[in-house]
Amino acid sequence: MTDIPKLDDLIKKVDDAKKQEKMDLSSDQDLVIAIMNLVSIEEHFFFTSMKTGKENYLDLLQEVRKMRQELLRKIIKDYEGEVWCISKHLLAASMRLMEVGTKQHSMGKKEEAREMFQKSYDLYNLFWGLNLKLVDVGEIKKIDDNAVNVQDTEKKGLMGKLGALTKKLIDCCIE
Repeated sequence: MTDIPKLDDLIKKVDDAKKQEKMDLSSDQDLVIAIMNLVSIEEHFFFTSMKTGKENYLDLLQEVRKMRQELLRKIIKDYEGEVWCISKHLLAASMRLMEVGTKQHSMGKKEEAREMFQKSYDLYNLFWGLNLKLVDVGEIKKIDDNAVNVQDTEKKGLMGKLGALTKKLIDCCIE
């Protein structure tokens, strides 16, 4: 599918960058979760406006949208084409799937919840893969469904690789 550098090489690059205080992925992760919630707030203001017929909710939506855009710029500094919009929609879909999973889990539908949570996490990891430039979209081509590239012997798939990488790179407990 695409070339992803060796996990050890990527971890070393991130560790080196952290030492130079160029990136704080723990803080960025918190910011991304906040952005996900802002997208959801935008959606709720829209639907509330439509359900109540009150346009003042659309004004509030615009205020939240401005804030979300400002904060998203802190994460997505360099993008091409529609990566900005793709990123926003990846986060929005991830948040919604997380909410669906949470509802399924509360109803005792644990397998359905697990599937929704996995899809949510896959989209979240794809967001980071795109924005940390771990996914070289210029070289994407069809190969084995579970392989990331032709040298991939583990065949966990892109989402599996990005998930493993995210676990190693982003530790929210680091202060």
